[in-house]
Amino acid sequence: MIRVTLLGTGGSAGVPMMGGPDGHGDWGNCDPAEPRNRRTRASILIEGTGGALLVDTSPDLRAQCIACGVRRVDAVLFTHAHADHIMGLDDVRILNRLAGRPLEAFASAATLGDLGLRFDYAFRPWTGPGFYRPVLQARPVAPGEVIEVAGMAVRLFDQDHAVTRTLGLRVGGFGYSTDAVELDEAAFAALAGVDTWVVGCFQRTPHRTHAWLARALDWAARVGARRTVLTHMGTDLDWAWLRHHLPAGVEPGFDGQTLACPA
Repeated sequence: MIRVTLLGTGGSAGVPMMGGPDGHGDWGNCDPAEPRNRRTRASILIEGTGGALLVDTSPDLRAQCIACGVRRVDAVLFTHAHADHIMGLDDVRILNRLAGRPLEAFASAATLGDLGLRFDYAFRPWTGPGFYRPVLQARPVAPGEVIEVAGMAVRLFDQDHAVTRTLGLRVGGFGYSTDAVELDEAAFAALAGVDTWVVGCFQRTPHRTHAWLARALDWAARVGARRTVLTHMGTDLDWAWLRHHLPAGVEPGFDGQTLACPA
């Protein structure tokens, strides 16, 4: 089995967003009294018998790792270079200390290029002995590849985010598709037979760059996973409302949720 922890399940601004009538947060349609509506930015941790893979370094990474009891990470995979998926990268220096070594960073060549511009210091060679900065070793990957990471075979596929391309992934019976508005036939082929699929769903009405509720449900019906879990949700999607309105086999995720999936 592999264990997946949803470190964060919110959109780029989190839930609540900054602002609101009293300045203490804009909750939109989300009930502030429901703790599962409090969402940090989207990221996950995949753990197998051979190690742990962090997918994206959200701006909330430090708090997420503490809240979810993350003891170590063996490698990082970046889905794309948007700020809500990379701006916690500096906290990787603590993950370096926990692992006692530099960490491999898997991403597309374009994403690694963007990371190198914003975090050039993180990709400089390590001279040791300690880690006063993050130390990542760039590993370019491409859709269609199956890579060995932290003892797990990770299959990568392409996703259309309208303004950029993102990486989706499959590990055993688990699939992950955040930040996509279109999926092609290769993506559905990669997800065929998946047991548990975590998929981004930003709001109820159509969106230019993200899947919305109707589209995510259409995808879920086609993929046919035993369990589909929504992530990257904005303030339009109240957790209890979703639980009441979603079909069997589809559920809203929440920060700190763990999923057990066949390897």
